[in-house]
Amino acid sequence: MSPRLFSWLLLPCCLDMFRHELPGAQAGLVLSAAKTLVWGPGLEANIVLPARFFFIQAVDSSGKNLTKSPGENTFEVKIVSPVEQFTRIWIQVLDRQDGSFLVRYRMYATYTDLHIHILLKNKHVAKSPFILKGPVYHEGCDCPQPSGSVWEAHMHCPESFPQIDRDLSLFTSVNPDRNAQEIPQRFGQRQSLCHYTIKDDKVYVKTFGEHVGFRIFMDAILLSLTRKVRLPDMEFFVNLGDWPLEKRKPTDKIHPIFSWCGSNNTRDIVMPTYDLTESVLETMGRVSLDMMSVQANSGPPWSEKNATAFWRGRDSRQERLELVKLSRAHPDMIDAAFTNFFFFKHDESLYGPLVKHVSFFDFFKYKYQINIDGTVAAYRLPYLLAGDSVVLKQDSGYYEHFYNELQPWEHYIPIRADLGDLLEKIQWARDHDEEAKKIALTGQQFARNHLMGDSIFCYYYKLFKEYAKLQVTEPMVRKGMELVEQPTDDLFPCSCQRKRAKDEL
Repeated sequence: MSPRLFSWLLLPCCLDMFRHELPGAQAGLVLSAAKTLVWGPGLEANIVLPARFFFIQAVDSSGKNLTKSPGENTFEVKIVSPVEQFTRIWIQVLDRQDGSFLVRYRMYATYTDLHIHILLKNKHVAKSPFILKGPVYHEGCDCPQPSGSVWEAHMHCPESFPQIDRDLSLFTSVNPDRNAQEIPQRFGQRQSLCHYTIKDDKVYVKTFGEHVGFRIFMDAILLSLTRKVRLPDMEFFVNLGDWPLEKRKPTDKIHPIFSWCGSNNTRDIVMPTYDLTESVLETMGRVSLDMMSVQANSGPPWSEKNATAFWRGRDSRQERLELVKLSRAHPDMIDAAFTNFFFFKHDESLYGPLVKHVSFFDFFKYKYQINIDGTVAAYRLPYLLAGDSVVLKQDSGYYEHFYNELQPWEHYIPIRADLGDLLEKIQWARDHDEEAKKIALTGQQFARNHLMGDSIFCYYYKLFKEYAKLQVTEPMVRKGMELVEQPTDDLFPCSCQRKRAKDEL
């Protein structure tokens, strides 16, 4: 368990133990209500997330954590507000099949207090009911914490993120006036950019270029953040395209460009990808694939998974063509095929036919997941790590915000960029099954500890806070910028009880 999660660990009180027979191999064990562990950010009123979450670890009467599921309906969770007749909260208890459960809930209104009841055979588990003293704000409530440092403490944000330090170390200062002139001149004609200003915790934007549809993801995270915590005044440019832009050497005059992906030959400031960002914002909303849903859909137990390396995707890179060719030559080792042709249509007869789309959750019927670049980094890696398969990751010059924290042979099995050792690495995994399984579990734990919604919000806030400190002129709402409006909620308006004072930033 990570130090962050352990800080939320709630020691169980001395409830009576009672017999709860477990199915299958664990039959005869006794589940202990007293020793069962419950922890997580969803048990704290001040942690506002689109979908709040916490964890339950089933423990037997001898104090041992269960390592297999005691049954998906073992625990019942009820969340109520004593002063409200109806609570508009959607709850899901997700069985992670390893003796632990992830409970997530999405609030559609703000409540004075919340009582979280966790029950096992109608008896309370650990310190249930957990009482969240209100007001407990829902995601749509525009009620920012005035102090950034207080918000960080509430969120249990880490002191720093190495990637942020690495990216910003290239800039001794940032001049918003100069950037407002020079960046559109350099990139505005051929690239798609957003120029944002945050002023008094309001978001303003001007777009450059033709293809600016992906602006919706940046608008959404900024609006969500400004509802939760007062952001420092700042100006910055976001690259809406796939490829990072700033190719000048650090010794030259480089411009700060925020991108969803970085590379070894560019200097862009990296944010969590738009895909991961949207999955956090829309968890239990309009997306079904997110860091929580994967944990409850990670396929059969390790021993029952297909010992074949699996891949599906589109033809966005030459190495993907090579992968499909390898699969045809070695179908006993690799199952790889295209679901769409776009970049190499002239080669469709060589590498087709196309196969039907496979649900991402069905990927985890296979022990080995191949992660290979697309146009840039393959943005599926967080979800692959969160599953219960071992990732064979291609060496790459592209990276996401967390790649530098991953260690080869600890969190994944590395494969050469040209895939020249892929067959050898698959064979190694087959010959070293326990070691491969351990790498899969370590990668899974990394994803659980570092890539959930609370971590993503912390990353964005820390990035903006540290970047704002570098500014040497006053950020401005410039000509042509428009206000990005907060969404309205006429059904469940919220009354903010915080004073809107300027933060120490």
